[in-house]
Amino acid sequence: MSISELLSQFGDKYLLALITTYKLTICSFGLALIIGVIITVMRISPITPLKVVADLYVQIFRNIPGASLLIVLVYALPYLNIVLSYYTCVLTATTLIPSAFCSEYLMSGMNTISPGQIEASRSLGMTFMQTIRNVVLPQAIRSSVLPLTNLMVSTMLTTAIASQVPLNPMELTGIVSYINTHAVGGITAFVISAFLYCGTAVIIGQVGNLIDRKVRILR
Repeated sequence: MSISELLSQFGDKYLLALITTYKLTICSFGLALIIGVIITVMRISPITPLKVVADLYVQIFRNIPGASLLIVLVYALPYLNIVLSYYTCVLTATTLIPSAFCSEYLMSGMNTISPGQIEASRSLGMTFMQTIRNVVLPQAIRSSVLPLTNLMVSTMLTTAIASQVPLNPMELTGIVSYINTHAVGGITAFVISAFLYCGTAVIIGQVGNLIDRKVRILR
């Protein structure tokens, strides 16, 4: 089938799949950013057990494939009497893995902060959390805009694992399997999805570059 024929027949489903991909990406990235910040604070805290747990979290979820994590959530958890919806399983998998990388990027951003600023905050009587909230995190996030932009693109691509479960509505990779099951879409169906992925990645990259220019710390 040609591109025009595919779009005329499945255009509405492609649009719905694109919206589903966007929803998964935004929700996963937002949750990953929140969890990543919490894990990062735990990793630099003076409490050793928190540091150990946070480091273990990063090592586990940074090194596990998304598809493997999804399989565990969908097929292994029911043996523990924990049954989650397919959407929840996908959202969990696409959140836990990026959150580990988010913590790594924030840790790198913290390395750009002068130790003198930390010492100055302590001399002013700031507590650990006040120093983190007012001095460390704002600068670390500003220094990590570009890596976090790449992480958002990676998160969007990771949502493709949703094609491995009967998610309804489907996302951009799952719609390809649906089309090739109900028609002869062939490679053209993949081309359309790939174009939508690439177009979205370019937009995210441009927005990330714009934000970086606005908030970049000049040293």
